Amino acid sequence: MVANQENLDLIDLFIDAVWLEAGLAKNTLSAYRSDLQRFDVFLQNKPFLHATPADIHRFLATLMAAGNKASSSARVLSTLRRFFRYQVRQNTMVEDPCRDISAPKLGRNLPKTLSEEQVESLLDAPDTESSLGIRDRAMLETLYATGLRVSELVQLTLMELNLDMGLVRIVGKGNKERLVPLGDEAVSTLKSYLDSSRSDLLKDKVSDALFVTSRGNGMTRQAFWYLIKKYALIAGIGSALSPHTLRHAFATHLLNHGADLRSVQMLLGHSDLSTTQIYTHVAKERLQSIHQIHHPRG
Repeated sequence: MVANQENLDLIDLFIDAVWLEAGLAKNTLSAYRSDLQRFDVFLQNKPFLHATPADIHRFLATLMAAGNKASSSARVLSTLRRFFRYQVRQNTMVEDPCRDISAPKLGRNLPKTLSEEQVESLLDAPDTESSLGIRDRAMLETLYATGLRVSELVQLTLMELNLDMGLVRIVGKGNKERLVPLGDEAVSTLKSYLDSSRSDLLKDKVSDALFVTSRGNGMTRQAFWYLIKKYALIAGIGSALSPHTLRHAFATHLLNHGADLRSVQMLLGHSDLSTTQIYTHVAKERLQSIHQIHHPRG
């Protein structure tokens, strides 16, 4: 199926506009482009500007029939909404065809997390007799201490780290900046890494990246994903594990130990408190403790 060139041009203009407006990440922009290109193929050369609510409904129904999850279809609808709202603002369309279309009902997927004992086993897994092991221990400690997204972790630079104050400066989604405490353990392992291991790995190379590979390059998301899988096996953690699991553990354990939801929201860099609220369903230990202490029949 040959794409409609007018539609492709509109996609390019839209992607450029939302990048300028919101400074969205490359992955988000790529997802927008992919969703809109799929809609273009579905329309069979019909211009976007002539799209109707019926077209949107049929497109979503086709995705669901093809086996798309409700969450995936909801994301596609979100892309279309943003695209057509932009067209209305630009006066290229009078009405938004997505205006009265409801998103598919989503089930609540609770984030997978780890117990505090499992985290300890994971953090102890790297061989700290080697430069690579010291680096890996520092990365795992930093991830658990701060709850960073893995993309934020691997993109850290030396300038964003202040070990004297025990803080790290993060530029997260939408170029929003936040300061996150590191904690004593993370500061200690980072100092060990910076004192010797990092220079050993860099050899004669120069890099602004905080975490570097044995080739002297900055760590990538994919490389760290493989590392955390390796250490999960060493630690005897049988459940599926990803770098994001430590972010979930960070939030859950904070709530279990009495942190308030607003503070956790700020530390995670969530723009909406409702995104953080899902962790209250996971932090059962804290809720049970509160019930036992304060309920007359606890």
